[in-house]
Amino acid sequence: MRTLISIAALLASPPAAANVFPLPAEGGDAIGMTVTAEAGAEDTLLDLARRYGLGYEEITNANPGVDPWLPGAGTVVVMPKQRLLLRAPRSGIVINLPEHRLYWYPPTPAGQQPVVWTFPVSIGKMDWNTPLGSTTIVSKAKDAPWIPPQSVREEHEKRGDPLPAIVPGGADNPMGRYKMALGIPGGAYLIHGTNKPAGIGMQVTHGCMRLYPEDIETLYAMVPIGTTVTIVNQPYKWGWHDGELLIEVHPPLQEGASVAPSLTDLTRLIVEATRASPVAVDWIGAERTWREARGVPTPVSAGVPRTVSLVPAE
Repeated sequence: MRTLISIAALLASPPAAANVFPLPAEGGDAIGMTVTAEAGAEDTLLDLARRYGLGYEEITNANPGVDPWLPGAGTVVVMPKQRLLLRAPRSGIVINLPEHRLYWYPPTPAGQQPVVWTFPVSIGKMDWNTPLGSTTIVSKAKDAPWIPPQSVREEHEKRGDPLPAIVPGGADNPMGRYKMALGIPGGAYLIHGTNKPAGIGMQVTHGCMRLYPEDIETLYAMVPIGTTVTIVNQPYKWGWHDGELLIEVHPPLQEGASVAPSLTDLTRLIVEATRASPVAVDWIGAERTWREARGVPTPVSAGVPRTVSLVPAE
């Protein structure tokens, strides 16, 4: 019962870092709202990212030209809290790798409003990439020891940061205090926490999905064994909000970064988006959004503003 009350309170007056949003009505695809905040004298973009429930690449992509380590007191920072839902099942857990973000669609109790929880994640780096496809949560564990694979131990040795054969469980464990194992053949793929939260929202892991300590604790408590997990690669998203067509563009994964997205890809995206709902398109604005790849949902319907309205944070 406490969980339901907490969700209701968050939806009524969501704090800056809220991770839960009501699902849009039928025909809608946008959740949340992009806001702005002023950096303090001691803030880094990483500090603001964690405070607002974002990851490193999300906040740096949304704020080109801002020094991530010293944005400066009074600097207005865009917090990309609005996002478009994926072209994927709206059930279970869905992870979009280039977005560095996890979505959790919990079962909806009778009489309650459907919601989606969303958290920033780190994903597998090149040569350790996180596999695509569908699987399930097969086990869960708290404060379990970690036995690093030999390949991981060798990598740490080369960096001068050796790992023991067994790392005891607890807050100092590199995998954090909570982990959920995926049923992906051929490897130990996990959704887990971390003792180094500064790396959340980057392509830096050995194939696992890594969350902030507070986020994995929340997710772990809600997600049962057997939950479906769908992993997708959708850097280019489209959706509808209040009758307007929006696109949301993220940089491709490291392994695909050598091939720049072309305007042909943008045309395909717009054609797919308008196949069932024709609309006049602002192609100049769409091309700008496509090339900037800031990860901020932006209207591209002709006759509407080319940037989302930015609302100051409370």
